[in-house]
Amino acid sequence: MVRIEHEFLLPVGILGEDGALHREGTMRLATAGDEILPLQDPRVQRNPSYLTVIVLSRVVIALDGIDPITPKTIETLFAADLAYLQDLYNRINAMDDDTGTTVAVCPACGEEFAAGRERLGESAPTPSLS
Repeated sequence: MVRIEHEFLLPVGILGEDGALHREGTMRLATAGDEILPLQDPRVQRNPSYLTVIVLSRVVIALDGIDPITPKTIETLFAADLAYLQDLYNRINAMDDDTGTTVAVCPACGEEFAAGRERLGESAPTPSLS
C-alpha cells in the first residue's frame, strides 16, 4: 500500500513569528501538477533553482503551527532543513531500486531498464550538441 502522507522532523526547524523553532511537519506525495505547473511560474523561469521552493511549498502540507505554507515559508528554512526536505521529497516520490536508479518497463517488449530521473534540487546535465 502506498503511503500518501509522510511525517518528518526538521533537523533545525523554522523560526516562527513567536520566536520558537517549529520542527514537526507532514509532506504528501507529489502529483504531476506539483512538478509541472511551477515551471510556468516567472520566478522559476528567471531562476530554475526556485523550482525547489515552489514544489516544496505545494507538498509540505503541515508544519508545526505554520499556516499557510507558501514559497516565502520555504525561503525562510535553514539550509540544513531545505536539504532534508529535498532528500525526503526524492525518497518518497521515487520508485528506485536499491542502486538508486529508477526502473522503467518498455511498453513494447516489457523489458525493464534503468531510467534516469532528475531529482528535486538537482539539475540534469545538458547534452552536448557537438
